[in-house]
Amino acid sequence: MPKISVIIPVYNVGKVLPRCLDSLIGQTFRDWEAICVDDGSRDSSPGILDAYARRDARFRVVHKRNAGVSEARNDAVALAEGEYMLFLDSDDFLHPQTMEICLYMAGRDGSDMVAYTYDRKFRTALTIRHFLGLPEPRGIKFRTYLTDRIASRTVDDIFDWATEYSHPDGREMKRWAVKHCQPWRCLYRTDRIRHIGFIPGIIYEDFPWWSEVLLNVRRTTIINLPLYYYYPNFTGYIHSATRKFRIESLKVAVAAAEKLYGTGVEASSRAKWERNFLVPFKDKLRRKEKNA
Repeated sequence: MPKISVIIPVYNVGKVLPRCLDSLIGQTFRDWEAICVDDGSRDSSPGILDAYARRDARFRVVHKRNAGVSEARNDAVALAEGEYMLFLDSDDFLHPQTMEICLYMAGRDGSDMVAYTYDRKFRTALTIRHFLGLPEPRGIKFRTYLTDRIASRTVDDIFDWATEYSHPDGREMKRWAVKHCQPWRCLYRTDRIRHIGFIPGIIYEDFPWWSEVLLNVRRTTIINLPLYYYYPNFTGYIHSATRKFRIESLKVAVAAAEKLYGTGVEASSRAKWERNFLVPFKDKLRRKEKNA
């Protein structure tokens, strides 16, 4: 049984998919499996996945009809055999030490979740180059980290540190905040989150999913290292969605999360979640409805 299962939904990303998969092969930690769900791609992605699986048995490939990222992730999670789980979007990639560092922290602290961040310089540079019509930079020089010298914070109440706000209040919160609800910004203990599904057929599916994750993890280690490289896909499904679909998806996501927190949740946890997650999402919904 592998130590880590990596969940990768794939849809029409043939141009950048090899970089994503190569970032797994290049990990300093080797005991992993990657469950790649081809969500009905119509480009070169299926062939690329099959080629990697033939060369490296750690890649497990599932081909299916197109049903959206939620179902692709749900299908992959159901197949995961690792003690821990990572989510990786197929147009993004990881720092070579991501697994090594996160496993070290989880084992040292007995944590259910290890939270890290993404490389903002990389994302900003790509965004600027895109709008200027410039080619992407070639090659990335990764910094090498000594695991026992990495600054971190271990917390037993994740609600004190998780937020949707980009600039949270308080000096400590600004440094150690686990910002936003993307699945790919953490390593998770599999048995804590396997039962939590993504709602099919919507965008913003990460909001209700993350809201439930917060209720199921106990100890969390927070590190401020940019271990994830987010590729700004300007033609992705969120950017191409209609305004009406965005609004309807937000309504479904908010309603599902509110129902989850409606009963049986400790009052203090519910209050922190409402302040740091529900309010920002409802504000986003109101702005979209106003501009519709």
